[in-house]
Amino acid sequence: MTTRIPTPKEDFTPRKRRTIDRWIPTLFLLAASISIVTTVGIVATLIGDAAQFFRQVPLREVFSTRLAPLAANPSFGILPLINGTIVTSLIAMLVAAPIGLMAAMYLSEFASDRARRILKPAIELLAGIPTIVYGFFAYSLVTPLLRELIPSLGAKNALSPGIVMGFMIVPMVTSLSEDAMRSVPASIREGALALGLTRLETTLHVVVPAALSGIVASITLGISRAVGETMIVAIASGSSKNFTLDIRESMQTMTGYIVEFTSGDAGSGTLGYYSLYAVGLLLFLFTLGLNMAAQAISRKYREVY
Repeated sequence: MTTRIPTPKEDFTPRKRRTIDRWIPTLFLLAASISIVTTVGIVATLIGDAAQFFRQVPLREVFSTRLAPLAANPSFGILPLINGTIVTSLIAMLVAAPIGLMAAMYLSEFASDRARRILKPAIELLAGIPTIVYGFFAYSLVTPLLRELIPSLGAKNALSPGIVMGFMIVPMVTSLSEDAMRSVPASIREGALALGLTRLETTLHVVVPAALSGIVASITLGISRAVGETMIVAIASGSSKNFTLDIRESMQTMTGYIVEFTSGDAGSGTLGYYSLYAVGLLLFLFTLGLNMAAQAISRKYREVY
C-alpha cells in the first residue's frame, strides 16, 4: 500500500499561508532588533552612571596622571589606564600583525589545498582557547622566560601580556586577511605572473595592495580586540596605577581596573563605583571609534572587481 505525500497546498490553507507570511517578517524584525536594543541599553546605562562620576570629578582631575581611588584623599586620573591599554595593545599588534599577515600570505598564495585545509583550522584553534588560560600562560611561562633574557623585567609587566595577546589575535588577523587576499581575482595574479613577476613579487606588489582594505580592517579589528581584552592583562600585567612607558614595569589597563573594582573594593553608590562606569564608557568609545575607523578604511580603499 502506497502512502500519498500531501502537497504544500494541502498542508496549509490559503488563509494560514497568508497569516504566516504576514507574521514572519515581524518575527525576523524582532530578531534583528535584539542587538540594537541591547546596545542602546548598554549605552544608556554607561552614560547614566558615568554622568554621576563626571558631576563630582572635574575634568582636569580625570585627565591627570594620578590614580588612587582607595586613598584617603582619592584621585581619579585615568591617563595611567589609557597609557596601559595603549602600550599593551601596541605590543600585541607588533606581534599579531606581521605573523598574521605572513600566515595569511602563505595560506592564500603559497599553500596547497591540503595544507590550507589543515593549517587554517589549526591556526583558528587559538581563538577558542579561554583568555584566562592565556593569562596564566603569560604569567607562569612567558614572564619567567623573558626574565631570563631581561633580568630587570618585573614579575608583573606589560611586555608579557602584550606578547601573549598578540598570539591570541593572530587567528583574527590571519583569517580576515586571507579571506581578503583570496577574494582578489585570479586573472590579476595570472597577469602579473605573465609579465615575469615571481610569486613573492606578485603577492607583495599585486595581491596585498588589491586586498589592502580587508587587511587594514583586520588589523584595526585586532587592535579593538586587544583594547577590550581583560583576563590576560588582569593576571599578567598587574594593577600598578603608575603612568609609565617602561614595558618592564606593571601597568593597569581600563579592563583590568574594572575587574579589580568589581571584585568588591567599590561599594555601590560611591564615587569609586561610578568611576567604573566612566572607564567603561571610555572603553566603549575606544572600541566604537576603532570599529568605525575599520569600516571607513574598508570603504575608502575597497577595490571592486
